[in-house]
Amino acid sequence: MMYPAMLNLQASELKKLRKNPKPIILTILSNWVIPPIVGLVMVNLFLIGNEQLIVAVILLSSSPCTAMVLVWGYMAKGNQEQNVINTSLNTITIIFLYVPIVTLLTGNQNIPIDWVLLLISLLFFIGIPLFLGIVSKKLLINSKGEKWFNNIIYRPFIGKSSIIALLTTLVVLFSLNGNVLINNPDLLLLVTIPLLIEFVIVVGYNILITKLSKLKYREAIITVIIGSSSHFGIAIAIATAIAMYGIGSVAALGTTMRLF
Repeated sequence: MMYPAMLNLQASELKKLRKNPKPIILTILSNWVIPPIVGLVMVNLFLIGNEQLIVAVILLSSSPCTAMVLVWGYMAKGNQEQNVINTSLNTITIIFLYVPIVTLLTGNQNIPIDWVLLLISLLFFIGIPLFLGIVSKKLLINSKGEKWFNNIIYRPFIGKSSIIALLTTLVVLFSLNGNVLINNPDLLLLVTIPLLIEFVIVVGYNILITKLSKLKYREAIITVIIGSSSHFGIAIAIATAIAMYGIGSVAALGTTMRLF
């Protein structure tokens, strides 16, 4: 799921931040400040005493989406330049901010978590696809040309493969965790309530802030989509491993890798 999206990233687009920084800044704020705070509030309201579910919610609320928002932003006919810039920034910032924020929030709940496991998982799910995407894109452009890449690979192929990859990831994740979901409906309901409330609050905040900032639709929709999306892949993978083997368990690392 990650690799096709990484081919879309364009570091050169970051230079255009000065042209219209407001929607970019609002989206970064929505990704790294609002969801983690709201998620922390939710776990304290609904999940006190359940360490595994607390960690799961923290993982999800602290992981901005770096992949499929490119497709969603395109389907919503948003500003694609902003879409690429925000996604590129998310990919870079998640490498540096995800582990510290998750460690800080779990520490706030007095839950010890293996930050090395988080770092390795992050490098595995974000770092490796990012590296492969950058290298293969450069090789393709050098060998076939930028026009060939944009007209044959970038637009007609990557968009379709990203959607297929997303659907495949969903099927695989839910298939692997089918027994856990079926056998624990009470826990599923318990964790669904704070996640739904958090989602409504974050989406509502993003809609309100784009209205107050008087952003036009093409910029506002990208801010709402990216600012309200979570990187469910890495969050679910680590959360499942923790649920199976416990917080901080070395065995959780192997499970996390096998889930993908």
